[in-house]
Amino acid sequence: MTKFGVYIHWPFCKSKCPYCDFFSQVRNDVDQDSIVDSYLEDIAFYAQKTGHREVTSIFFGGGTPSLLSPQNIERIISAIDNNWTLSTNAEISLEANPNTQTPSLFTDLHHAGINRLSLGVQSLNDEELKFLGRTHNSTQALNALEDIVKTFDNHSADLIYTLPQQSDKIWQQTLQQILTFNLKHLSLYQLTIEEGTFFAKKGIRAMDDEASTEMYISTTELLEKNGYLHYEVSNYAQPNFECHHNLLYWQGQDYVGIGQGAHGRLHINNHFFATTHPRNLEELSSQERAEELLLMGLRLCNGINKNDFKQICGLHFDDFINKTHIKELEEAELIANTPKNLRITPAGFLVMNKIIEELI
Repeated sequence: MTKFGVYIHWPFCKSKCPYCDFFSQVRNDVDQDSIVDSYLEDIAFYAQKTGHREVTSIFFGGGTPSLLSPQNIERIISAIDNNWTLSTNAEISLEANPNTQTPSLFTDLHHAGINRLSLGVQSLNDEELKFLGRTHNSTQALNALEDIVKTFDNHSADLIYTLPQQSDKIWQQTLQQILTFNLKHLSLYQLTIEEGTFFAKKGIRAMDDEASTEMYISTTELLEKNGYLHYEVSNYAQPNFECHHNLLYWQGQDYVGIGQGAHGRLHINNHFFATTHPRNLEELSSQERAEELLLMGLRLCNGINKNDFKQICGLHFDDFINKTHIKELEEAELIANTPKNLRITPAGFLVMNKIIEELI
C-alpha cells in the first residue's frame, strides 16, 4: 500500500527554547477556533488536488501542539477522515511538553483520536533543563512519562545530549532512567548550535567531535542491548514501533503539510510538488526529487532501496549517484552497496554529511 500522511503544524509555544531554529511563536492570545477553521479549509484544498487517498498517518508537530484543545484536535482528525479516508490502523501522533499537562490532558487527547504521544522530555536533570531553557523540571517530566505509558499503547520521548561540558555519567543515568518506562520509541538528538538561535548569538559551542562520537556510540550500544532497533540516525524503536509518519519523509512517500510552518511533498499526475503555506505548490524536477530522496533515505539504517528510488523519481539510482567515491567508501567500510540497496554503515554515520556530499 502506498503510504500517505498529513502533518499539522501548530506554531505556538509558551516560550522559545534557546537552541530551537524551527518556526514558532510565543503568544498567549491565540484564537484557536479561527486558526483551525483555516486548517480545515486547507485540508479541503489539498484533498481536491490529490483526489481520494487513504491517510496512513497524521502527525501534530510544532511549536507545542499539546496547547491545542482536544476538541480542535478532534475537529482536524474528523476533517482529514471526511476529505480523504483515514486508515483503520492509522498512526496519529502528537508532540507534547510536560508543562502543558493537566490532570486529564492525556486522556482527553486519547479520546480525541491521538494514539501515539511523543513527549519532549529533553533531559531528566534539572541543571540541564535550565541550560536548555525548558520551562518544566525533572519531576514534571517523570510524572508526564508515568501518565503517557498508562494512557497510550504507543509512546515516544525526545532527549537532547552532547551538551557542552555534559557529563557522560549523568547522560547514562538519564538513559537508564528513561529505559525504566519501557517506551516504544526514543528520539535522541545531539545538540547542534544553529545560526540565528539564542545559543549561537551567545557564542555557546557544542561538545567537541571526539567526545560526542564516543557518547553516540555508547548510547546506541546501550539501547540496542535493551531491545531497541537503531533504525534512523537519531531514532530508536522497539520492534514494529518505528514512527511510521517520519518514515514517510525518509522513504520519499507523499504527505500534506498544514499550518504556517508546514511543508509537504506530493506526487500528482506524474509531477512532483513541494508545498508550503499558504497553499503554494512548486514543481520539482526528477533530479531535485532524487536529491531529496538521497538526502533523506541515507539517514535510515536500512538505506535506500534502489527499486523504490526508481519508482518514486523515475531515475536509476546507479546512474544518478556520483560513482567517483563509491569504491573508496566501500573499502573504508563507510557504506554497503549492493545491486538492490545502498546504506551507510554504523561507522559511516559518524561522518554521514561528508558521505552524502560525495555521493550526491
